[in-house]
Amino acid sequence: MADREQPVTLRTRKFIRNALLGRKQMVVDVLHPNRANVSKDELRSKLAELYKTSKDQVSVFGFRTQYGGGKSTGFALLYDTVDAMKKFEPHYRLVRIGVSSKIEKPSRQQRKQRKNRSKTLRGTAKVKGPAKKKEK
Repeated sequence: MADREQPVTLRTRKFIRNALLGRKQMVVDVLHPNRANVSKDELRSKLAELYKTSKDQVSVFGFRTQYGGGKSTGFALLYDTVDAMKKFEPHYRLVRIGVSSKIEKPSRQQRKQRKNRSKTLRGTAKVKGPAKKKEK
């Protein structure tokens, strides 16, 4: 695809150095004429190159393309260390960029059904299934 070779311009606005959270935060304007969009992975690598940091310490999110295309605006966080990123960044964003792994758990409906089944049982033996209704 020749889409990757099209030029992309990054402009940062509202730059803030957040020492308490160990990061730099900014609004990023991406100019991408003749191109549908720019991947977050590509934006992370370009921002890391621009601010002389590792790609693993950059988080980008919330990008919206303007009507008519050619320009997108979003938010970027550049952490000082990977440890600071793991400490302060929400888990779902860490999973998105591949720093952390997703916690596998049963679906929400299954968890609710299990909770409601355990309500019908009395006492401490709630690990077993529906062994209820004694015959007279």
